[in-house]
Amino acid sequence: MPVKPPRPRLPSLNALRAFEAATRCGSFIKAAEELGVTAGAVTQQIRQLEVWLGFPVFRRLAQGVEPTEAAREALPRLTRGFDTLAQAVQGLRDSHGGRALTIAALPCIAQLWLSPRLTEMRRAWPELQISISAMEQPPDPRREPHDLAIFYRDAEAAPDTLRAPEPDAILPVCAPSLADNIGRVADLASQTLLHDAVWRSDWGRWLAFAGGSAAIDPARGPSFSLYSLALDAALSGSGVLMGRASLIGRHLADGRLIAPFPLAMPLRDRLTLILAPAERAHPMQAEIAAWLMA
Repeated sequence: MPVKPPRPRLPSLNALRAFEAATRCGSFIKAAEELGVTAGAVTQQIRQLEVWLGFPVFRRLAQGVEPTEAAREALPRLTRGFDTLAQAVQGLRDSHGGRALTIAALPCIAQLWLSPRLTEMRRAWPELQISISAMEQPPDPRREPHDLAIFYRDAEAAPDTLRAPEPDAILPVCAPSLADNIGRVADLASQTLLHDAVWRSDWGRWLAFAGGSAAIDPARGPSFSLYSLALDAALSGSGVLMGRASLIGRHLADGRLIAPFPLAMPLRDRLTLILAPAERAHPMQAEIAAWLMA
């Protein structure tokens, strides 16, 4: 008679992570965003946990989900457990003297601002190992410790941050082939407007700032889930992009993009570099941070 394998003492770590995040956030969708997976993946992990436990940990409602009382009671202990695990892994990583300097960044910043600087960085520090993670939100330092994190922030500089010296700004940009047909703001009515999905309101904001919102539909035109895709469309002459100065500067400098109007709308947020606490940071963190913001 075959022997049944013993039941594991713990469910999978992924299932527990999904459960902790979903209970803390109160939403499978928000938990998925935090974990960098799909909402379907979180749902599957929660179901696996419920099968392992033998009872549900969430009530499925018409407007979403709600953690059970048992789930709420377990949350603080699980959160402390994951924080302890993260600290242990961080300590293990820090014990290696030649470890990589880790950088987290908004995807568009990683692709369009940080990536062009890597060649010069490697030239300046040829022995430096670098690891880059693209993510939509700044990492939780207790769970995902990074030496540096680069995001847009509109708050005043904190002790653990470095900010770009100048405020960011937005302005329309396009390929030179389109620029000859755009002399006035009203000419944008006959052009395809390109949008980044996250910053889709930027066209409306700039048109109101420039005084041309009445004759132009700011929502018209395709939307792209990645800013780099919208930028590629602008570079190919497919339309006019509402460009963010910190991300398109090199394309304006080399002439691949043209700004038909000199009117740039200042933004509250700036490119901001968030530093890990000095006691657990890479030995070169401060030097690299200062170089990036110089």
